[in-house]
Formats: sequence, C-alpha cells, structure tokens
Amino acid sequence: MRGTTLLALLALVLLYLVSGALVFRALEQPHEQQAQRELGVVREKFLRAHPCVSEQELGFFIKEVADALGGGADPETNSTSNSSRSAWDLGSAFFFSGTIITTIGYGNAALHTDAGRLFCIFYALVGIPLFGMLLAGVGDRLGSSLRRGIGHIEAIFLKWRVPPELVRALSAMLFLLVGCLLFVLTPTLVFCYMEEWSKLEAIYFVIVTLTTVGFGDYVAGADPKQESPAYQPLVWFWILLGLAYFASVLTTIGNWLRAVSRRTRAEMGGLTAQAASWTGTVTARVTQRAGPGAPPPPPPEKERPLLPPPPCPTQPAGRPRSPAPPEKAKAESPSPPPASALDYPSENLAFIDESSDTQSERERGRARPRVPRGRRRANPPRRPARPRGPRDLGVPA
Repeated sequence: MRGTTLLALLALVLLYLVSGALVFRALEQPHEQQAQRELGVVREKFLRAHPCVSEQELGFFIKEVADALGGGADPETNSTSNSSRSAWDLGSAFFFSGTIITTIGYGNAALHTDAGRLFCIFYALVGIPLFGMLLAGVGDRLGSSLRRGIGHIEAIFLKWRVPPELVRALSAMLFLLVGCLLFVLTPTLVFCYMEEWSKLEAIYFVIVTLTTVGFGDYVAGADPKQESPAYQPLVWFWILLGLAYFASVLTTIGNWLRAVSRRTRAEMGGLTAQAASWTGTVTARVTQRAGPGAPPPPPPEKERPLLPPPPCPTQPAGRPRSPAPPEKAKAESPSPPPASALDYPSENLAFIDESSDTQSERERGRARPRVPRGRRRANPPRRPARPRGPRDLGVPA
C-alpha cells in the first residue's frame, strides 16, 4: 500500500472515530447524568428514612456491594437461601474459556486471583492461535457448502434464460440472506424466548457477539434463572459457526473489492488509449481541412535512420553456389486478445474465492504473443586451403 493511500486511510479512520465519539456522547451522556441524579435522590430518601445510618457508612456499604457484584456475587442470594447457583460451575467456566480464545471477553466475569490471571496469560497465548486455525477450517467448509447449494440454484436460473448479471446479483443476495437467517435471525428469536429480552436487545447481543466486541452488558446464560448446564456451551458452538460465517463474508467482500479495483484499472487504461487515439484522429482531420494557408503541423519526432542491410557473402569461384534456402514467410505476431473487463462478482461466488494472483498469472499466460523466428543467416564461405610445399611435407629441398 502506498504511503499516500495509507495516510488517507488513517485520516478516514480518525474522522470516523471522532464522529462516532460525538454521536455516542450526545446519546449517552444525558442518560448517565439522569442515572446519577436518581442515585442521589434514592440515597437522600434512605438517609431520611434511617437517621441512624450516616452518609459515610452508606457510601462504604454501597462500595462493598459494587465490589461484590463485580466479583460475581448474586445480590438475591443470602446466607439463608439454599441456592447452589455459582458463576464458576462447569458450564459457565466452559463459556468463560470460550470467550478467552474467541477474544470476545464480555467482562461480566473476571479473574480475581493471581494464580488465575497467570494461567489465563498462557491459556490465551496457546488457545487464540488454535481457535484461529479451527475458525479458518470451519469457515472454509461452511462457505463451500453454502456456495455449492447456491450453485445449484444458479444453474436452475440459467436454464430459465435469466441474464447472468441478474443471476450473480441474486446469488450474492441469497448467500447473505441464508447466513443472516441461520446465524442472526434464528438466534435472535431463541434469545428472546430464553432470556426474556426484547427483539432489539437480542439482536444487539447477537451483533455485538459475532463482531467480537463483547461489551458484557448482555450475556446469554448470565441470568440466575438459567439453570441448564448445557445452555452456555450450546451458545459457544453458535458463536463458533457465526464467527466462521462472518469471516467468510468478510473474505468475500475483500476479494470482491480487489476485483472491482482491477476492473477499474483496466477500464481506465482502455479509456486513456481511446482518448489518445481520438485526439490523434481529430488533429489529422483538422490539419487536412485547414488547407495550405494553415500553419504547418508540429515537426514529427526524429526517427532513427535505418541501417543498410549487411552485404551478402560472396562465394568462392571454385565452389558451386549452394542453393539459397527458401525464404520463410514472416509470421505475423498474433495481436493479444483485448483485455476484457473483469467480471465481478463473476459467474458465481466461486470466482470471489479465487485469488487474484492466480487470475493474473492466467491472463498473462493467455495474452503472451509468440515471437516469430528470424531468417537464418547463411554460412560464411570457407577460405581456400593454402597449397602445401615440400618444406611442409618434410622433404629437403
């Protein structure tokens, strides 16, 4: 990537961050101030209802409760209840380990012991690359299966004489629609039923999870009412498939953008050549119509003088002239095929997964002209042998 392009991209990202900061500040700061005022009102009411409790003691109590909630304690559980609910049972611990290697990190559960934090460091260093390899394999298989099914639908459309451009657009839309139906819409309805969330809260959790943002304000299975030990492990397997689908979509979009960039460069090159040809044609016509009174056209560039052909070698008088080999007709070099506009997203989605390097090598191999062989040079004449005298034969004179 060029330096100017990199700087322009950096400026665009910074502008995007600043605009996002301004919007989030305008939307969330009033809500924060309102919540702070309501907390102050509740504190004043409690102090008036319980004059024996001082303001310092109440502040210390609130701080202890906040720390306990951050450590995973349940405020609805006390010493007299018989609840065996724990934030570190097997299902919850499995889900927490999954959020480490997927780099989601909700933050609703955190490590509070030094031994746990030390183990987490090495666990993440080994688990994240391992999960990356698994994600690449699952994404490849998942994308191939979806494209194979969409390819059958494309064949049906082509049999119905549907234009190929429309078939490509329909196949891309179908690829996105099937993935969103399986990994976004269906989990949204499941979370609405299991977690008793609204549709906006459920789809917010789905998108925040599959983009690995993971704020932690909404976490599936964090409600103490969810007592099934297999619920959160099943949620993690959904995260695996959803992340694989999103990775496949992002790869498809990246390859499509590269195809668009190649097509744009090819079209711009063709337009430049056409503009140069049109300018030369118009200049020649204007010069012909102007007549003798028109100013002379600019002098052409100096051409290199043609070198005279090399002299033909002379045959010795004593030897008969060998018949000249028949002159081979110069084979005209085939003109390279015109650069066709690159097809995007191609005949089907399988083109998008093909790397641009393979296509470039294929096009260069197809457009390479054959170089004609030149005329064979005649063999130079032999010099006549010098007669050998008696001195050469070793005979004394």
